[in-house]
Amino acid sequence: MNDLPRDEAEDAGAMSLTAIPVERKTRLLSGRNFWETEELAEAGIRSVVLADGPYGLRHQSGPHDNLAIFASDPATCFPPGVAVGSSWDPQTAARLGTALGREAVAQGVDVVLGPGVNIKRSPLCGRNFEYYSEDPHLSGVLGAAFTRALQAEGPGVSVKHFAANNQETNRQTISSDVDERTLREIYLPAFEKVVKEAKPATVMSSYNKVNGVSAWANRWLLTDVLRGEWGFEGVVLSDWSSVSDRVAALKAGLDLEMPGEKDRDRDVLDALRSGAVDESEIDTSVERLAALARRPVPDRVEVDADAHHRLARELATECAVLLRNENGVLPLAEGAHVAVIGAFAEQPRFQGGGSAHVNATRVDVPLEEIRAVASTGGGTVAHAPGFTVDGGTDDALVEEAVATARRADVAVVFAGLSEQRESEGFDRDTLDLPAEQVELIRRVAEAAPRTVVVLANGGIVSLEGWHDEVDAILEGFVLGQGGGRAIADLLFGRANPSGHLAESIPLRIEDHPSWLNFPGEQGHVRYGEGVLVGYRHFATAQAPVRYPFGHGLSYTTFETRGLDVELCGADEVTARVEVVNTGDRAGKHVVQVYVSTDAGPVRRPVRELRGFAKVALAPGESATVEIDLPRRAFAYWDVAVGDWVVASGEYRIEVCSDANTVLAEGTVALAGDRVAGELTLDTPVGAWFDHPEVGGRVMDTLGFTGAPISEEHLAMVKSMTMRQFLRISGLDVPQDALEALMSATRAD
Repeated sequence: MNDLPRDEAEDAGAMSLTAIPVERKTRLLSGRNFWETEELAEAGIRSVVLADGPYGLRHQSGPHDNLAIFASDPATCFPPGVAVGSSWDPQTAARLGTALGREAVAQGVDVVLGPGVNIKRSPLCGRNFEYYSEDPHLSGVLGAAFTRALQAEGPGVSVKHFAANNQETNRQTISSDVDERTLREIYLPAFEKVVKEAKPATVMSSYNKVNGVSAWANRWLLTDVLRGEWGFEGVVLSDWSSVSDRVAALKAGLDLEMPGEKDRDRDVLDALRSGAVDESEIDTSVERLAALARRPVPDRVEVDADAHHRLARELATECAVLLRNENGVLPLAEGAHVAVIGAFAEQPRFQGGGSAHVNATRVDVPLEEIRAVASTGGGTVAHAPGFTVDGGTDDALVEEAVATARRADVAVVFAGLSEQRESEGFDRDTLDLPAEQVELIRRVAEAAPRTVVVLANGGIVSLEGWHDEVDAILEGFVLGQGGGRAIADLLFGRANPSGHLAESIPLRIEDHPSWLNFPGEQGHVRYGEGVLVGYRHFATAQAPVRYPFGHGLSYTTFETRGLDVELCGADEVTARVEVVNTGDRAGKHVVQVYVSTDAGPVRRPVRELRGFAKVALAPGESATVEIDLPRRAFAYWDVAVGDWVVASGEYRIEVCSDANTVLAEGTVALAGDRVAGELTLDTPVGAWFDHPEVGGRVMDTLGFTGAPISEEHLAMVKSMTMRQFLRISGLDVPQDALEALMSATRAD
């Protein structure tokens, strides 16, 4: 597909960019078609092929589109982001990245569009299936692992969607209105970690505006932060058909507009002639595109489709979350008579809808896999659909399912959401399962001796109205093409569930911190919850949830012992803890380390995830897990200073089983940063009192030392500016003394 072969491209770079007509160079700034960039043979710049692929390659060798209308070439559909996030396992993300990188090489793809590391601000976001978590640390660690592994195979990635793209409603035009502290602490850190630690080849800008400025034209995002602060050196490309002003995008730092919009070349050239654009700005983007084209890509490889399908199964078993398991109903006993209920058992929901839709090489059907596994132990399986995937049902289907369940030892109900109910392009309007499925679950639970529910959904669903009536719930989310076998192995105990929730499951959508401000109105969505996103809100407000962030059960048990917290550098800590498998099965445990503090001048969540590790242990085996907490783990973004600040004070290091349950804790005192801002007459008096350098002299300067001033008056005074206080206090404060204090706080 590249007109200029790689070897010729590497040898043809003798001509300097300055010698090439600007009209030729400008053509490189937008794609030549839907999935390929332009070439510039005289400068040794070949065409680069891009393809969708956060969790499976969507490469179209035939007709092109970005809505998955036209067919894409067969590829392995691995577990999507929602599943990988629930694995809490960088190795799972990396193994997926490696395999996807090999498939990209096999199909001649140079850049894979993924990973998606946007935060799950609301559980109603239609694209949550593609993203990892509501927590930026978890998302960043997994995204970096994926990126490093995929790029080690040769192709590059495109980390997306930068930034604050947290809904599908009006995503092309909505303005995400977010204060800077919230941006820095919640919505940017995952991108920052991937950029700094994994060095992605490209970053994709999002459709939405950020505080009124389109992300693709937002110089603060694309140049000041991404390049200036984080050191990104790769290509910034647009999401498909997002750019409406190519000149503004170029000046903001966007290098490549996709797909090809050749009429925009004239806009850039006109701006060049008028002086609005300098040729050096065009050259800068062309040089970045040239560097992308020069990335070494190995020769085509053959992909073992069978091996990749087995890998998809293995990865899927790492991701499913066992939410509930009353009376040890799972794993299912050998020889049991099982009733499998639900249309999703025969027509599995295994991936998300929209541009990431993968043409899977094959798909494991849960019903078939359950029958295969059950038969090895002498068990039997009966099936009744109960409802149709498109939402249809009738009394006969329901009664058949109830009768089938009544005759079984245990009923396994497959429920969830179809792609018609959640997909890229639109947000959900409810957390509820379809009413016909809720009614079926309740009827089956009433009839069957034991009932297990297996869920298939791209975003979390409400468990209310039926949760307490069933014995076990396995949250499968969407597990990719190998999910059917993975579910069978998990149900029968051939695999031990080890997934943990990467997002909270609320009791009601009205309890969620995003509810009041989602999806916005009149072109704006206000991120009014600030940094209290997801579990940060629920834990801080002590608001009940059905299941907290980090929750996940196992068929074995684990014990946490001997937490040791060591201060090992300037505001750096290492936490060590022993974990013991106290049960009778091999299993994997996730050590979750949170930081909690009241230090500093800003409101902090009661705890924030700052480190985690997944460890595999045989029965009776123990391991010491060590997690480093760098300075950033204790910092907040100080809007006055414009930087990360560690407040002096005490910090609790908490090892938790989930965001609400502390297993062990230790404390450490950090010296922190001495933040001393400049004082003026318009600075509040309270800030004068608290100033680390001159605060101790202010009371005396104002004549308060020894004066009979009440606590009430002192509180009132602190809220005034010094100018206001001087006007109304009636005190004769020496101006030269105030000037001396202010002078002492000014930077040299």
